[in-house]
Amino acid sequence: MNWSAAVEPRAMIRLAHFSDIHLTAPQLDWKLRDWFNKRYAAWFNFRWLGRRRRFSRADQVALRLVDELAGRRPDHLIFSGDATALGFESELKRTTELLHVGDPAFPPGLAVPGNHDYCTREAAASGLFERYFEPWQSGQRLDGAIYPFAQRIGHVTLIGVNSCTGNRWAWDAGGSVGPEQRQRLRELLASLEPGPRILVTHYPVCLSSGRPEPRARRLRDLDETLQIAVEGGVSLWLHGHRHRAYEFQETPLAPFPVICSGSATQNEVWSYGEYTIEGLECRVQRRVYDPQSGRFRDGPAVDLRLRR
Repeated sequence: MNWSAAVEPRAMIRLAHFSDIHLTAPQLDWKLRDWFNKRYAAWFNFRWLGRRRRFSRADQVALRLVDELAGRRPDHLIFSGDATALGFESELKRTTELLHVGDPAFPPGLAVPGNHDYCTREAAASGLFERYFEPWQSGQRLDGAIYPFAQRIGHVTLIGVNSCTGNRWAWDAGGSVGPEQRQRLRELLASLEPGPRILVTHYPVCLSSGRPEPRARRLRDLDETLQIAVEGGVSLWLHGHRHRAYEFQETPLAPFPVICSGSATQNEVWSYGEYTIEGLECRVQRRVYDPQSGRFRDGPAVDLRLRR
């Protein structure tokens, strides 16, 4: 369904942004080559270096998140990647079923992949993320390419950009938009209707300190992508990748607000963002999971002004 046509323009909209849920599945589709590529390193990190412990309650919290989103009924959902732990098809299938992706009774959404979803070059090339999240990837495109794509929600346009690549080496957690997608992004931004433009990627603009990401974890073509975003009138940049939430009105790198959703399911930092946008004013309400009650509650809130 074309949600840009289905939603009438309104002066106020409510968005829910969550990320980095890192769900896995009881049965994983291991193949011989997986023991000789980056997936083995990712599994070792998950099994022995603490990631499994940090996400020990991810299934439980994800189910509560789904109940929360169904009850609060935002106008649109935004998922900025890392649905899975290891990028297996069984993980993607289980996660999209849990999130009710494509369920007409559930709020519609926008989704872009994370580096764990593109855990290997084979996973990135397989198109599995795009197949399972297809209902959350409808929108306006150029030249039949999947990325970037735009969705019109009220007076706001969301633009989904794929910032992830399948990497060879275990220590390489970086990403790239790439020259072809950057050119399409430039042309897509030039074709959009007036109103705030919200860019959605997995990779950040910067760390919570305001400094650039370390070389092995950064968006390699950040400078080029930022230039296109600035010239194309982007009003707000949303991302995940980092598991603790933070936001900036502007940074030394970007002249517009930037929000990191953080992880919705990692122990002790579990949260998501609920954004109420009225005109250019954006109320960012952090919704935080409370393990005592088993529910999400209001956390810190901040007001941002979108770039005109």
